[in-house]
Amino acid sequence: MSGVHGWLILDKPLGLGSTQGVSAVKRALRASGHDVSKRGIKVGHGGTLDPLATGVLPIALGEATKLAGRMLDSDKVYDFTVTFGSETDTLDLEGKVIAESAVRPTLAQVEAVLPRFTGPIEQVPPIYSALKVDGERAYDLARAGEAVVLASRSVTVHSLVRVQEEGPHPTLSREGGRGLPAPPPSPAFAGEGRDEGLLLDHLTLTAHVSKGTYIRSLARDIARALGTVGHVTMLRRTKAGPFTLENAISLDKLAELGQARALEDKLLPLRAGLDDIPALSLSPDQAGLLRQGRVLIGIAADDGSYFATSEEIPVALVEVQDREVRVVRGFNL
Repeated sequence: MSGVHGWLILDKPLGLGSTQGVSAVKRALRASGHDVSKRGIKVGHGGTLDPLATGVLPIALGEATKLAGRMLDSDKVYDFTVTFGSETDTLDLEGKVIAESAVRPTLAQVEAVLPRFTGPIEQVPPIYSALKVDGERAYDLARAGEAVVLASRSVTVHSLVRVQEEGPHPTLSREGGRGLPAPPPSPAFAGEGRDEGLLLDHLTLTAHVSKGTYIRSLARDIARALGTVGHVTMLRRTKAGPFTLENAISLDKLAELGQARALEDKLLPLRAGLDDIPALSLSPDQAGLLRQGRVLIGIAADDGSYFATSEEIPVALVEVQDREVRVVRGFNL
């Protein structure tokens, strides 16, 4: 793996922070004999994933780190379970209960309310979030006991569908014990012959959302719209931008590949992070000009973003306008 440029996709386990995921990749690279010092291979993650969430965590290596910011702007897909009856200050299992309700919704009520949370919606982020208030992280202020007021923001929920559960989901107990099962599936999820009047203790959904959408807030608002309160008891990211669980590896597999010096087996190319952008093939001379910061003139391409390559080697992320090509982000390959 002489030129380490591309993506490793982790299936992040419960309890692990995103920066810890980056550290795990660095250890695997080190075990493979690679330099991960400040002068060595750059490693970064493509968007944070809460410790209490599992699933797709893209890790960018080398020149792919220049594209990691694009992951922040990409759509995400999550499976999540909202358990009814209590709301916590963190809106998940980590926090303390701040509201309780004996009300439980029916399946018919759930199906009636979900369309209200599909499409463009307004959402107030959780106070336990990384958003900044007067230069301070909201979660730092909340942990210090200060009142935190966050403004509503516009986000888009492209789709929100109920999941027919077949078994308990792994979750995290309030006491910190990992691997405990979530509440058993409600009979209302039994499929044929379901009784839409049965009361639900919890609900599992799949949400395809735009950047900036907080699933914990979505769960809170759905519960409140159903006349009760709730919090997230399972959260799993199944897709981040173009990356899915199909190419994701566990931490154990990551360590195994590192020891075997076989990380390239799971390394996705730089291009994998730009699957929504068309390629623009350039001659070696044109590529040389772009690398010098020059503007290419008279290029027969429609306006828009392109992934410029020369003889299949990535050159730059470029923008074409009026047949002129300018570099947005150059690659040192």
